[in-house]
Amino acid sequence: MIIFAPEMEKILKVHNVNDYARYIDAPVLHPLVSVIHYDELEHCRHSLNNYDVYGMFIADETLEELTYGLTTYDLHRHALMCVSPGQIGGKADTGEEIQTKGWALLFDPLLTHGTDLEKQMPTYSFFSYNTNEALLMGDDQRQIIVTLLEALRNELRGNDDEHQQHIIVSYLELVLEHVARFYAKQLSLQTAKTNDLLTRFENLLNRYYADGIYRTHGLPTVKYCAQELFLSPNYFGDLIHQMTDDTASNAIRRFVMQRAQKLLISGANIAQTAEQLGFDYPQHFTRVFKKFYGISPSAYLKQRSK
Repeated sequence: MIIFAPEMEKILKVHNVNDYARYIDAPVLHPLVSVIHYDELEHCRHSLNNYDVYGMFIADETLEELTYGLTTYDLHRHALMCVSPGQIGGKADTGEEIQTKGWALLFDPLLTHGTDLEKQMPTYSFFSYNTNEALLMGDDQRQIIVTLLEALRNELRGNDDEHQQHIIVSYLELVLEHVARFYAKQLSLQTAKTNDLLTRFENLLNRYYADGIYRTHGLPTVKYCAQELFLSPNYFGDLIHQMTDDTASNAIRRFVMQRAQKLLISGANIAQTAEQLGFDYPQHFTRVFKKFYGISPSAYLKQRSK
């Protein structure tokens, strides 16, 4: 099914995995999962896709000027990119057939319904990474994923019995766990290269208040900080967790509460402190302060005055 975007670009609505498979003349193997080897396709072309399914794409060559949201990017050789339902990505169809190399795995959320993997899915934050945060795999890493995809495709081609559903989900879980492992290594290497991220993060929060941004935006958020640091919220959060063993939201909350302490000690009352931090109501500030420190702001001030 093809719909048209407001700017008149053709968009392929990937409501199920085989919408995409049929579009590029790839084999239809299963109603809920599709494994595609681009090297084998005779009639492939670009498409700008609006996904209702999960997708994982391995580029075995450099792909230029692909779209992800409102940005464009080049996908380098052996890069793996993931998409989740609700995302738009790809490159608009020009009508020309193309030759490309790589693999794709698409699966419907219904595939994991009622399984342990369904509960695990929210932990795979890489499905919400920006494409410039794609997994850059080495040859050995790529071979592991491709071997699993080949085995999964053989299962889809050769069996249809009471065991197949469990086996398919097991292969899928193996793929996702390996991707999570490879991303953890990439994040670890990146934190070593970007060890100034925490400093830039803290400077950003200081500027947030020094420039009065809190007056219009309220409390700082992970999304705001990630955007200012040119990262997706999930990738930013994972980097912060890798560095501090804590969440980005907790890091922001700690910064705000430490600032609250300074304001209260300097003579600001509770209402003034709440306003100068970006809280909508003093009561909200009081609840957060008490939850963080185990004592209310008023009790804290009385304790300080003794």
